[in-house]
Amino acid sequence: MTTAAPAPAEPTLDDLDVPTVTARHFGLAVLALAMGGFAIGTTEFVTMGLLPQIAGGVDVSIPTGGHVISAYAVGVVVGAPVLAFLGARLPRRALLLALMAAFAVGNSVSALATSYEQLMLARFAAGLPHGAYFGVASLVAASMARPSRKGRAVSQVMLGLSVANVLGVPAATVLGQELGWRAAFWAASGLAVLTLALVAWFVPSVPGDTDASGRRELSAFKVPQVWLTLLAGAVGFGGMFAVYTYIAPVVTDVAGLGERSVAIFLLSFGLGMVAGTWLAGIMADWSIFRSLIIGGVGMAAALLAFWVAAPHGWALLPIVFLITTLGSVLVVNLQLRLMDVAGDAQTLGAAMNHASLNIANALGAWLGGLVIAAGWGLRAPALVGLGLSLAGVAILLLSATLHVRGRASTSD
Repeated sequence: MTTAAPAPAEPTLDDLDVPTVTARHFGLAVLALAMGGFAIGTTEFVTMGLLPQIAGGVDVSIPTGGHVISAYAVGVVVGAPVLAFLGARLPRRALLLALMAAFAVGNSVSALATSYEQLMLARFAAGLPHGAYFGVASLVAASMARPSRKGRAVSQVMLGLSVANVLGVPAATVLGQELGWRAAFWAASGLAVLTLALVAWFVPSVPGDTDASGRRELSAFKVPQVWLTLLAGAVGFGGMFAVYTYIAPVVTDVAGLGERSVAIFLLSFGLGMVAGTWLAGIMADWSIFRSLIIGGVGMAAALLAFWVAAPHGWALLPIVFLITTLGSVLVVNLQLRLMDVAGDAQTLGAAMNHASLNIANALGAWLGGLVIAAGWGLRAPALVGLGLSLAGVAILLLSATLHVRGRASTSD
């Protein structure tokens, strides 16, 4: 009589080189990581709400002052690959602490800036840790979770960025309006210091990749699937920003609502981000790629609905919520896909997602502005967004086609 071989043991946290983490400690660790996202999201978006005060504070026009927003975005794009490249071998908790410390310094210097040039440099510096922090935090969260719940773990980290749009940005905006724009940057710096304490206390020590090297990290850029995923994010997610950037004049001039209603629409954007980030984790644990396709196609449909509903007042509100819900599904699943397709260069791959998304921000806003300037009306950016979303889906389908062909050629 033979006995059946024992079933293989389910992978444990020890298999992932991470100390055993209880459910309670896992929740606290993820909360600590998400607090960093909350701090980053607050400082990234509060600049838009305080732009007139900031411009006046450094004696420039509002259009010129808007360049400080671009300086932060450029910092994200530059910092994501550079800091991931330099920090791949470092213990991941230590790297998180270093990145958040740099973020605190960047915001403190922003608060102290006395000239436009100083503020530009400070905002660039504050943006440098952004992408690398989210990339490393996502890797740490995934390593602490069971394999079947990695998507939810990453989405919980990203939830901090979404909640910032609901709570952090409005609160910091009011603070800046009442106490001066510098107070908002001091608040962001304080949130970064709080994150430092929480990460040091609750996040377990996670070793870096001792086999990592500059050459190996850069090898991610030799992988076509990495480029296609980055391109899908830079193009497809631009659809949301084409609408988000011009939401205020659409609400007042097209929908015919009062100025005070703009805040309600912005709140709807933020709540949609929270809902979408939560939903994205569940969908990712089902299928990352299918979630990306659903998010892209769904956003295209929602942007078309935005164009149709824009003249009809409050009918536009639930559509705004839907757009950011689907956008957040894209963000989380793009992060997870990059972690998958980057191979051994996971640190760089994970960090590059936010560089891609900041390019989407710039692309969507720029193209939306072009069609408005061309006289096509304030609704036109929604159609631009529709085109960008469908282009993103096309890139993802190309990615899938190449993946299938690659597997077929390998099997042959």
